[in-house]
Amino acid sequence: MMIRRPRLHAGFTLVELLIVVVILGVLAAIAIPQFSASTDDSKVAALDASLNNLRTAIELYYQQHGHYPSAVTGGGTYAVNTEATFTAQLASFTSAAGVVSTTKDATYKYGPYLKKATLPAEPINNIATVEIVTTGALGMTASGTTGGWKFDNKTGQLIANITAYQTR
Repeated sequence: MMIRRPRLHAGFTLVELLIVVVILGVLAAIAIPQFSASTDDSKVAALDASLNNLRTAIELYYQQHGHYPSAVTGGGTYAVNTEATFTAQLASFTSAAGVVSTTKDATYKYGPYLKKATLPAEPINNIATVEIVTTGALGMTASGTTGGWKFDNKTGQLIANITAYQTR
């Protein structure tokens, strides 16, 4: 005659499960700040790249026209010292005087200086606006934390319009 033994159930105890959950929580608390720091670093790197690209486009415009974008009228509705004129003069074909056109011909042979027809967004706050100033003084400072770009069309200085990143 066989004696029946009670079956032992295999599994984890509540204490073992709680220890695993606590260990996972500690690991998550260590890892998550590292990911957010790398995200901030990538935004700063993107900001540096965008500033470099825009500054290159602005300097090429200056070399071909003798003045910075928005310093003169772009023709039609594009008035002096406006964001629309700044963007249009960098993203469209222009004449030697800076007048904007959508088609290239013998008169409008310069540009476009930006690959896309829009101003790239500043990557920290993702804002694609530019504040045009005409102070003509180097060492321009940001207006605050709102974001976007700030451009002096007398000196050609372009900065991120964020106080924490204005030294880039």
